[in-house]
Amino acid sequence: MQSDRGSAARYKLIERVTDEARRFVVMFVYLWLMFGLFVLLEAIMARRSGQHFEWSFGLAFFNALVLAKVMLVAEKLKLGALIRARPLIVSILAEALLMAILFIAVHVAEKTFFGLVEGGSAAVSVPHIGGGGVLGLVAVALILFVTLVPFFAFKRIGQELGPGRLNALLFGKGINLMDDGGPASRSV
Repeated sequence: MQSDRGSAARYKLIERVTDEARRFVVMFVYLWLMFGLFVLLEAIMARRSGQHFEWSFGLAFFNALVLAKVMLVAEKLKLGALIRARPLIVSILAEALLMAILFIAVHVAEKTFFGLVEGGSAAVSVPHIGGGGVLGLVAVALILFVTLVPFFAFKRIGQELGPGRLNALLFGKGINLMDDGGPASRSV
């Protein structure tokens, strides 16, 4: 009897760790692609203006790792649950906006911390986001927001459809939402 409970607990732990690792990898890959495209755009803009550009895909990789973990922690803290609303688009947009703000806050905190550790003052350590100024900050926030909307749209729609159903629609054989009690068969 004790062995069965131990096995069940171990299986549940493995299942939870596997699920969290899968979610982390999905978040990481999405963010790495997003940040990698930002690096590519920055390189193209620098080249056009005749400036030398140091490729920083490693920085994109590192930022994706850190911010994917930030997303997982935000998910665990159920920050998005505070803004779950109908219609679904409101929840999607609110989560994308919240995460964009959180990403900027983490970036500012990280740069400020490392600047202070290296002996700089707090004022000097705060990063100039988007080239500095309010306009640059708003531009970066909007870019982050817009690029995060598809991630949260797929995530929230997948949650609404139920486990595995979005993947079945996108990558496997289609499912009939009208006949199986899925969201399309519910009255709105």
